[in-house]
Amino acid sequence: MQFNNDRNRNVALLFIRLLLGIIFLLQGYGKVFSIGVSDLYDSFFIDYENTFLPIWLLKLTAYYTSYAELIGGILLVLGLFRNFALYILASVLLIVSFGHGLMMPIWDLQHVLFRAILLIPLLLLPQEWDNWQLQHLIQRKK
Repeated sequence: MQFNNDRNRNVALLFIRLLLGIIFLLQGYGKVFSIGVSDLYDSFFIDYENTFLPIWLLKLTAYYTSYAELIGGILLVLGLFRNFALYILASVLLIVSFGHGLMMPIWDLQHVLFRAILLIPLLLLPQEWDNWQLQHLIQRKK
């Protein structure tokens, strides 16, 4: 039985994009709608008030990362503005890495590392190979 390499490539890219999108979407959904960003700040970000970071930056970061995960995840799942979503989500991973490293120099990287491993191939592989995106349908109609 011969496999179609183009189809396998398309399915692989769709799988990576959807998996990463779902992970970020649900993470952001939980922060925005289940926990609430202000409660998230009170339970997690408050510990950072003892660092050199100003409170306004901490609060901005709590909102930015929460909504970036939610919106970036939605965009990836739908296949809209893929590169923009990836850039935003990459910035979230950098912020999270900095924050965790600031509080505890040796911390569990499994969540950031797994997401980075999914995100990097999407940045490196040509977007044209990711055929099953809503963005492609919109561009075809134009």
